[in-house]
Amino acid sequence: MKQRRIPESELILTDKGAIYHLGLHPEMVADTVIVVGDPSRVAKVSKHFDKIDFQVSNRELVTHTGELNGKRISVISSGMGTDNVEILMTELDALVNVDLTKREIKSKLKTLRIIRIGTSGCMQPDIPLDSFLVSKAALGMDSLMSFYPWVESEEGQVISNKVQRTLGLPSKPYLAEASHLLLNQFQGPNMHSGVTVTSPGFYAPQGREIRLKPFLPDYLDRLSKVSTSMGRITNFEMETAGYYAMAKMLGHNMISFNALIANRPNEQFSPNAEKTVNDLIQWVVERL
Repeated sequence: MKQRRIPESELILTDKGAIYHLGLHPEMVADTVIVVGDPSRVAKVSKHFDKIDFQVSNRELVTHTGELNGKRISVISSGMGTDNVEILMTELDALVNVDLTKREIKSKLKTLRIIRIGTSGCMQPDIPLDSFLVSKAALGMDSLMSFYPWVESEEGQVISNKVQRTLGLPSKPYLAEASHLLLNQFQGPNMHSGVTVTSPGFYAPQGREIRLKPFLPDYLDRLSKVSTSMGRITNFEMETAGYYAMAKMLGHNMISFNALIANRPNEQFSPNAEKTVNDLIQWVVERL
């Protein structure tokens, strides 16, 4: 069967042959990739490297690739939201699994190991501020998977249907799970776990009220009380479900770690947020 050639208008390259948004060439990407939201956080990760071979920046997408203890590692920033995650994951996959010269999908596909380090707000009052949490699964409140052939597990369907009924949502969320391989690898005695809610915004989609009143009454309280077979719904952020779903469809291993710098029911925000994030970076880097 003849391979489909991917048109120039669908997979865009720069005049130097780099992939359009990330600005990277295939040799600039390691098999282990740490992803962060904040572009300034890239350097806070790469400072742990023994050496840095590549530094590329385009818009909010910053990449450093280097070595740590003889292992090649990339760290890339996505910016905020699953729309940016979709760009990063699609282009990252294309760099390793598409022949950019022939514009054809390679016959032998590569599986990347992708690790998110991010910040999050906790919705359970008993989880202490400045804790670390791994997302066993993530519930996407955004519409990204409406545009992909996403197939939810039976367990995921039960959870997402339950959340839709509980909140009276007009559209159904989607649930995606972490890589079991990476969950087993990154085990730690002080690591909380749960189901993370990925929101399409920071204010009303996470139950915050400034001048505009959120449409869903008691959103935070009702959501925090939903029980699932994968544990409690524990925290809000804006990327993990998109990462987990894209990784699953593309065949990559993905895990998301959260520094819990806010506790919503206790109305607390950490005075040590930056230290907590740096401590989480250190924790992950030591286990690579």
